[in-house]
Amino acid sequence: MVRKNRSYTNEFKLEALSLLQSSDKSAAQIERELGITKGLLVKWRDRYQVKATNGATQLEPSDLAAAQAEIRRLRRQLAVAEQERDILKKAVSIFSRLER
Repeated sequence: MVRKNRSYTNEFKLEALSLLQSSDKSAAQIERELGITKGLLVKWRDRYQVKATNGATQLEPSDLAAAQAEIRRLRRQLAVAEQERDILKKAVSIFSRLER
């Protein structure tokens, strides 16, 4: 059986997270009422933060998620720099042999 991943709009996530913050219900109870997968609301809470700007609320990556994205970007950048360094080392080695 093929399982299809369901995607939710940012508005739905925003409403669900707002309900979690304002309600005294547990996350599991809210998930059951909304018909979403168990544990998904907690993942959203960890992944996003609700920001209010100019009277409108919107979802933004949490500080942790933003830091993790920055770490991934820096690791990719480091890998490219290491490859460039290795290529330059080989080129220096080849040219130094040719000069002898």
